[in-house]
Amino acid sequence: MAVTIQWFPGHMAKAIRQFEENLSLVDVVFEVIDARIPLTSQNPEIKRISADKPHLFIMTKRDLADPKLTSAWLKYFSEHNQPAIAIDAKTKFGVNNVISVISPLLREKIQREQDKGMKKRPIRAISVGVPNVGKSTVLNRLVNRRAAQVGNRPGVTKGQQWLKSSDKLELLDTPGILWPKFASQEVADKLALTGAIKESVFASDDIALYGLKQFRQLNPDGLKERYHLNEEDLTLSDVDLLLQITQKVGMRDDYERGSNRIIQDFRSGKIGLYTLDDPEMVMDDEKPND
Repeated sequence: MAVTIQWFPGHMAKAIRQFEENLSLVDVVFEVIDARIPLTSQNPEIKRISADKPHLFIMTKRDLADPKLTSAWLKYFSEHNQPAIAIDAKTKFGVNNVISVISPLLREKIQREQDKGMKKRPIRAISVGVPNVGKSTVLNRLVNRRAAQVGNRPGVTKGQQWLKSSDKLELLDTPGILWPKFASQEVADKLALTGAIKESVFASDDIALYGLKQFRQLNPDGLKERYHLNEEDLTLSDVDLLLQITQKVGMRDDYERGSNRIIQDFRSGKIGLYTLDDPEMVMDDEKPND
């Protein structure tokens, strides 16, 4: 039985407090979510704290997700009055894209300020998201320079910093934030498989087995092609399939190394595109605010 993953170090508790304290300084929240897990990568603490603040979902890693489900999620968000856009590392994406989406959300506030004779100012946004979701890449694209430290591991961005995007937009960056307790083991597994949780706090074979179980249903041909498997191999138990793949990639019986290889292949898209959250499966109490 898999060990329940929980990871909420002190710096994340501090980041949540800072987010709450700084919320009054901004006009809108940019929540960066993973297109492979558009629901699971939404932080319920962010939703709770910023309930009354205009909110934009920026779905990253679109190039790694199932395009049909990405379109389905964008439609779902639109139907629930939740502004959202989907991007990838190669997308031509900038300030004007964001401004065109968020301006309707802020029209009344901007008009009130103008009616009071206040000087026109840039829109102020705060950027939040789970670790390793691609938030820093989004920020760097928006400001056209390497202003935010970027890495491929959770927890790279350590502090908060304001970034001036243009005369239209100012951004407050925050570290990646998880929440104190996951709703289920599957939430933890999805976050671990896609890279939001540090490898040091979960067993790699548990997450590799979870990934194999998902891909048996989502993309068995991807498994066969990547690891030179046949139909008979796919009739093996998940554990025996893990051992079979470990041998096929030249690691003999070192299933831990085999597990790490499989996890990295999942994360990089080498086994194929996938989305683990389906909008048709969303429960009413998990739907975004209408």
